[in-house]
Amino acid sequence: MSSNTHSFDPNTSDSRLFRAALGQFATGVTVVTCPSESGPLGFTANSFASVSLDPPLVLWSPARSSDRHAAFVNAKHYAIHILGQAQEKLCSGFARQADAFDLCDWSYSPQGVPLLSECLTRFECTQVAVHEGGDHSIIIGRVDLATVQAQEPLLFQGGKLGRFDAL
Repeated sequence: MSSNTHSFDPNTSDSRLFRAALGQFATGVTVVTCPSESGPLGFTANSFASVSLDPPLVLWSPARSSDRHAAFVNAKHYAIHILGQAQEKLCSGFARQADAFDLCDWSYSPQGVPLLSECLTRFECTQVAVHEGGDHSIIIGRVDLATVQAQEPLLFQGGKLGRFDAL
């Protein structure tokens, strides 16, 4: 191992160290949207993953401390939007506020879910399960409709947004 290698126990160390270690994994960036009693809501998340091809299932994990948590956990229908490089403002906007819909064109699905336009990919989902996952919830959804558009993805790694350069 190199001299700049650092090991630690995430159970007893400062949680910021663990967060920084997790941040070494480059991910795509999503905005998850749902309807709520107070209107349409959005949530920037990089905690997204595929679960199953048959049936088509995906998951994402909102923080339990978020003021938007209850709305998303209780939403029967929601959409996960994978952002493209040109959508950095959406990433930042929905990270700061739940109603940043003025930053893009959007419409409602037949189920009342806010759908963002011009995303790399959009998964319209029906919630099938919610599990506790420490300080987050794990929301699993069946994908009812997927919409894909050719463009470059927006990536997140080490606390920074970036792009993918193929080798």
